[in-house]
Amino acid sequence: MAIVFILLGLILLVVGGEFLVRSSVAISFKFKISKMIIGLTVVSFATSLPELLVSVQAAIAGSSDISLGNVVGSNIANIGLVLGITALITNIAVDRDFYRFNWPVMMLFSIVLYFCLQSGGGISRIEGIGLVIAIVLYLVLLLQRARRNPPADATEEVDEKLQYTSMFKTIVWLIIGGVALYFGSDWLVNGAVDLAEKLGVSERVISVTMIAVGTSVPELAASVIAALKKEKALSIGNLIGSNIFNIASVLGITAIIQPIKMQSEGILTFDIWWMIGFAFVLFPLVFLPKKYEFTKYKGLLLVGAYAIFISLSFL
Repeated sequence: MAIVFILLGLILLVVGGEFLVRSSVAISFKFKISKMIIGLTVVSFATSLPELLVSVQAAIAGSSDISLGNVVGSNIANIGLVLGITALITNIAVDRDFYRFNWPVMMLFSIVLYFCLQSGGGISRIEGIGLVIAIVLYLVLLLQRARRNPPADATEEVDEKLQYTSMFKTIVWLIIGGVALYFGSDWLVNGAVDLAEKLGVSERVISVTMIAVGTSVPELAASVIAALKKEKALSIGNLIGSNIFNIASVLGITAIIQPIKMQSEGILTFDIWWMIGFAFVLFPLVFLPKKYEFTKYKGLLLVGAYAIFISLSFL
């Protein structure tokens, strides 16, 4: 039953996330918000809501390791699994904004998370407020840079047809999304706790592997489909932005609602070092032949490293 609850929870999170993204974009159009701003802010935040609901639900239920493991594991999966598999299918171009802005910000947030856990054994409400303030400042800087040099991928994520959606339909989508996310996160957390007990492994291991992969499936599916159809230029900036949102908004908002206490030392001594390592290795990979491009060989390296991480997590 634990696995059934986990699968049902993941399905509801995917469905709820999709409805919430669509309703959020439709509402944004109603307020005459530009496509660029919707793509950079509304879509980014809406796609992080499944992780947010899971983390909040877990923290309230007293399973803080699931809150932390979900975010740390998702960030590892975004690079090792999503970027790695997509690069195996097609080469991914990297723009200069990667090392001038996106990558340094991701590294900064990753290191801040490490020091929060290392110094206080968790994330306090004050630290949560600090993370939320930091993500707001990041978005302000992101929008300022985007106005000077509009990124094509930000507007490509936004479906223009949604601006013609009726308010009634939008509200129905919003309700469906909210209900699906609520029950999906509840069933996923309960199923994960139950499965961890049955397998004799920690909640941390289940969250950093199974739950993290599950919440990364929508991004993986979207990236793979886009790569196979060659519909648009894939952007590494989207994955980096997702990692930044996961740390700052997901853990920040969760800590404000319910301070996060680290229950397993493995998050600090093992998982977070893998997260920082995957984030760091992107920089030299960008400058290795071929420069400014993620090739199949680089993708194979990332997927191989991710497989090693999963294996060692269960050991």
